[in-house]
Amino acid sequence: MSEGKPVGIVLVSHSKEVAAAVAELAKGLAGGGPTAPVAPAGGTPDGGLGTSSELISAAAASVDGGAGVAVLVDLGSAVLTVKALLAEGDELPGGTRLVDAPFLEGAVAAVVTASAGGDLDAVEAAASEAYDYRKV
Repeated sequence: MSEGKPVGIVLVSHSKEVAAAVAELAKGLAGGGPTAPVAPAGGTPDGGLGTSSELISAAAASVDGGAGVAVLVDLGSAVLTVKALLAEGDELPGGTRLVDAPFLEGAVAAVVTASAGGDLDAVEAAASEAYDYRKV
């Protein structure tokens, strides 16, 4: 962590409502103490379905405390949008990382780990390991 600041988490969905709901669930499951900063970036600026580089950039800036920002996405074009922002180099805070993880389970694991003080590598690992969660 940077000076005691947790890793920030951005949740990118094609739906504003889905991004907000996953953020709320992840924060709720993170435990009783202070939670890492989490920002949903869902839909388009006019409220439609899709992704918005402007909303993603603003969300990342809002959770950046200097310890890095983990970005989790729901579907393919969200991946492309975040990759394009990362390639531009100045659209996202330094230390922003696109995390390959299932959206819901990965978000919960990322927020729990970041809230417990995990660094960006630990947050990414926890979120990615959510692919191994078996339900049967």
